[in-house]
Amino acid sequence: MFFLALLVDGALAGAIYALIGLAFVVVYKASRMINFALGEWIMLAGALVAAGVHALGLGLGAALAGAALGMIALGIAFNRVVLRPLVGRPLIALIMVTLGLGAVLRGATTLALGGIPRRIALPISPEPIAAHGFVVPTEKVAAAAIAALAVVFVAAFFHWSRTGIALRAIADDQQVALAMGIDLSHHLALTWATAGVIAVVAGTLWTVVAGGGVGLVLVGLKVFPAVVIGGLDSIPGTIVGAVLVGVVESLSAGYVDPWLGAGFSSIAPYVALITMLCLRPYGLFGRAEVARV
Repeated sequence: MFFLALLVDGALAGAIYALIGLAFVVVYKASRMINFALGEWIMLAGALVAAGVHALGLGLGAALAGAALGMIALGIAFNRVVLRPLVGRPLIALIMVTLGLGAVLRGATTLALGGIPRRIALPISPEPIAAHGFVVPTEKVAAAAIAALAVVFVAAFFHWSRTGIALRAIADDQQVALAMGIDLSHHLALTWATAGVIAVVAGTLWTVVAGGGVGLVLVGLKVFPAVVIGGLDSIPGTIVGAVLVGVVESLSAGYVDPWLGAGFSSIAPYVALITMLCLRPYGLFGRAEVARV
């Protein structure tokens, strides 16, 4: 029964990890760039929602809409003002820019929104769900269900909408996409705006389940192994990798931490990441780079 409880808890956390991981994949698929400031984006998004609820007295829906508009503006501005001048520059320059953005967002969020409570509650019954001898908090189930719906929506958007097809074409070959008449600048801006909206939903759900604040930054780093394990360019792989990371973390907390000391569960995803890089460097569902020589 203890094993089953840990398995369920890990899977519920994995659903939110999958949603956060999609923000990685959306940007990487379109631009081959990794946003190492994603944890800060999620922290800021959750803080904006909390500010709307506690400081402005808005309902949760209005606070989510306001935070989404703010994150969309951030994503578009970052793409236009910072990334566009760096086109053609080495990859390390893009990585350093995202790291710098993360540092700026941490400081700015603390200064501007530091005194606002971070608690966010969903409009649901607080009574836990009891099933088969163990109890699951209602907010965890609701957050996982919302995250799963959001993941399905984003995956469907990429697979069946015209914009999603254009983004997939850009991911495959930007030069060919330009030759086919796809507006690269417009779609890259849309990519960063989408990542901002995902950050709002993910930041809110994680705040509901585990609380907000600077700790959300670590969630972004924790999700990175899930994305690499699944495959950086694969949405299904990200979902599978996220659930695996959630389950591994939960089982490690329950069975390994009592023997090796509290905290091993925090590095368990990185142990799984190193193992995957040794066995399958491009991930479970990722595509190996093929070059003609």
